[in-house]
Amino acid sequence: MAQLTDWELWACAQRVIKEHGADAPEHVATMIARMVAAANEGGIVTWQAIAERVDQLMDYRTGRPLSKQ
Repeated sequence: MAQLTDWELWACAQRVIKEHGADAPEHVATMIARMVAAANEGGIVTWQAIAERVDQLMDYRTGRPLSKQ
């Protein structure tokens, strides 16, 4: 599997937030756990990178993306 570009990782993070809203961090944690269970190192690294971006895009006080506040 090809490594995602920085732009693609940001797009993935935005999509996860759009689809899961306040539950986005939980979804990302679930995906990381699935990658760990499957011993998918590339998937782990990718989802960790997405997690970092979700964290930067979300305001955890409200559970909403910063752009919606």
